[in-house]
Amino acid sequence: MSFQQGLSGLSAAARNLDVIGNNVANSNTVGAKASRAEFADVYATSLYGAGSQYSGIGTTVAGITQQFTQGDIATTNNALDMAINGRGFFRMSNDGEVTYTRNGQFHLDKDGYLVNAQGARLTGYPADANGQVMAGVPSELRLQAGDVAPKATTGASIMVNLDARAQTPTDAFDVANGASYNGATSIAVYDAQGTERTVAVYFRKTAANAWDAYAAVDGTRVDGPGGAGSPIQTFGFDAATGKFAATSETGFPLTVPGIAAPVTFDLAKTTQFGSPFSVAELSQTGYGAGRLSGFSIASDGTVVSRYTNGKTLAQGRVVLIDFTNPQGLQPLGGNQWAETADSGAPRAGAPGAGSLGVIQSGAVEQSNVDLTAELVNMITAQRVYQANAQTIRTQDQVMQTIVNLR
Repeated sequence: MSFQQGLSGLSAAARNLDVIGNNVANSNTVGAKASRAEFADVYATSLYGAGSQYSGIGTTVAGITQQFTQGDIATTNNALDMAINGRGFFRMSNDGEVTYTRNGQFHLDKDGYLVNAQGARLTGYPADANGQVMAGVPSELRLQAGDVAPKATTGASIMVNLDARAQTPTDAFDVANGASYNGATSIAVYDAQGTERTVAVYFRKTAANAWDAYAAVDGTRVDGPGGAGSPIQTFGFDAATGKFAATSETGFPLTVPGIAAPVTFDLAKTTQFGSPFSVAELSQTGYGAGRLSGFSIASDGTVVSRYTNGKTLAQGRVVLIDFTNPQGLQPLGGNQWAETADSGAPRAGAPGAGSLGVIQSGAVEQSNVDLTAELVNMITAQRVYQANAQTIRTQDQVMQTIVNLR
């Protein structure tokens, strides 16, 4: 008699319970992936292979494989948390050792690096001082928490509609006299030190389809090229289209204190229609100094810093890694995996590129363990263990009978 079948069954059932127990223990672990015990039967063989008269000598655990199916995505209150929706792994660096994970719980360390709970640093593509992402070899992502420097205004655009029905004012132009012009608007510009300057532009009708523009900086009138009291620009409109006449200037340069070069004001989109004066668009190229107010992460992995002056700046892009055979990765614990020969070489790319998933910020991927299924599997594994124990007991009883023969 042989106890081999029962012993192998007990061993396999115990290993299966270990796998199920590990799944249950990690059912609430962010980024954890369920494992599955895979079994194979065992036959004794002769020189010419197993014959039909052999009954088999039990079972063995052929392998324990992880199931890299998508876990549910749950939102969090941390803007630096990231969940991968689709294929891919985060690439982590710990003193040069590269590992891979699906756990997207990140925070900033004292040096500004994006790190996980174990201190490993998230890698990606860095960005230059202008926010241009430089794709190439992934490196550790470091976010700058300093202020953004101001930028002096070099140009501005004003789009208004001037009322074609307006009457020519009879009073001489005066900034303080609203009856001396037909419409006005103001726009903030910035000098080299980020100081805000207010430029007001006044529009005064002089004749049919003919207008003058006057300007003031911080309430002080700026004279035009014609000398004291002259408009900053004179222009005309095409009576048929209501747009600038072909021979008319569509803008003017304006000297603003603190800005080295004159600021070019573009009025090319201005129209003259038979409707009330209205402002459709105001824009300019400068901005003041800004303090960091927070970070956000786009679906393509771009990490963007937000500043109090309304500006945003890309500070890098998270890289995702894919493998031909993710089940070939070696588990390291701590929600980390390492590359092996069986996994294939890592393929890096931006989130959303090719077969890679996208990033969802302020969220994490929960474990893909189906707790209900695991509890049912646990009951089944327990019954299998008991049945194999019964096989050994039966073998023992048969052997005892043989021993008791006289």
